[in-house]
Amino acid sequence: MSLLLVAMTLACLFLAVPAWMLLFEVWSARRAARRPQDPALSRRHEARVAVLIPAHNEAGGISATLASVAAQLNPSDRILVVADNCSDDTAAVARAAGAEVIERTHQTQRGKGYALDFGVRHLAANPPQVVIIVDADCTLGSSCISLLSNYCLQQNKPIQARYLMRYPERAGGLGARIAEFAFVVKNWVRPLGLAHWGLPCPLLGSGMAFPWQTLNGVELASGNIVEDMRLGSDLVAAQMGPLFLASAAVDSTFPAAIEGQASQRKRWEHGHLQTLLTQVPKLLWRGASRAKLAIFVYGLDLAIAPLALLGMLLVALNLFASLGWVFGLSLLPLLIALSGLLAMTWAVVLAWSRFGRDIVSAAELAAVPAYAARKIPVYLRFVVARQTSWVRSRRDHE
Repeated sequence: MSLLLVAMTLACLFLAVPAWMLLFEVWSARRAARRPQDPALSRRHEARVAVLIPAHNEAGGISATLASVAAQLNPSDRILVVADNCSDDTAAVARAAGAEVIERTHQTQRGKGYALDFGVRHLAANPPQVVIIVDADCTLGSSCISLLSNYCLQQNKPIQARYLMRYPERAGGLGARIAEFAFVVKNWVRPLGLAHWGLPCPLLGSGMAFPWQTLNGVELASGNIVEDMRLGSDLVAAQMGPLFLASAAVDSTFPAAIEGQASQRKRWEHGHLQTLLTQVPKLLWRGASRAKLAIFVYGLDLAIAPLALLGMLLVALNLFASLGWVFGLSLLPLLIALSGLLAMTWAVVLAWSRFGRDIVSAAELAAVPAYAARKIPVYLRFVVARQTSWVRSRRDHE
């Protein structure tokens, strides 16, 4: 019975601690949202900037991205498009839009990480001061290049913009809006909460600015399906953790096609869970053993599983802990599990009240458990048929 109590208590802590961390981040984000942004960051300084755009079969949408970027560049800046394993006219379309284009083809080394490495090695011949990475299906908010490059040089660290995705109108529906709200929590609310305390945030895949020395010194060439999460962990471990800048905005859209949505969701969810399992123990140990608070807190943030999965696991654990109590086990595991479930619930409500009212209504928020249940197959496939190789999500123009 004592071994069962220890096991149950540890299991409850394993899930409750990330829920408490989520609540802390949301609470901190609400405080951070009240602080004004330094207006000096939007005034562009004379720094050489290269915008690096990895692109795989993006001929149908890259023109809008290039126009968005070009409108914010100085004469000394450059746009470099890496047409990676393309079978369409991506390279020709990018050249016609005025971008510098290099083409890469490899039968086995496929994925965004390899494309980024190829681009950085090309830039090394005439290196810029700042490299900003933008996906080929994104558009930039006002003064985004100035904000990112200025803050990057000021802090001499990688900087992550507020990168949000929206569903097209024709792909609307309650499930889409809940997914959009979850993306806001992950890519805006939680990084903003960390930024309030000057703590590093995860890299989000697009809208990332790096000092040249930092980017040129890290390992990029990999087929990791969530290369941004892995790179962020490596940078934090090296005490060069990215900082979040909410005023720099990068926007994109989710695929409207069901096939594209499913592929994208599977890659993100499986990559997140794989990174959680492999990186969190290392980060927590390194942070604790070396008394590095930033590394330890980053590990706690990375330990927050996808919200749908975290919520379902907390509910299940509360049921098991309740049964244990009924059959004579200590009340302690149930109290820990219940506190985790309440913390997560309160975190979602607080995030919605400040950042999500324009996405889902209060009544629609009650449908979150049903939405979470629909994702069970995605998590089951992580156990029986885990995605380990990079697969590009199908775009709507294809």
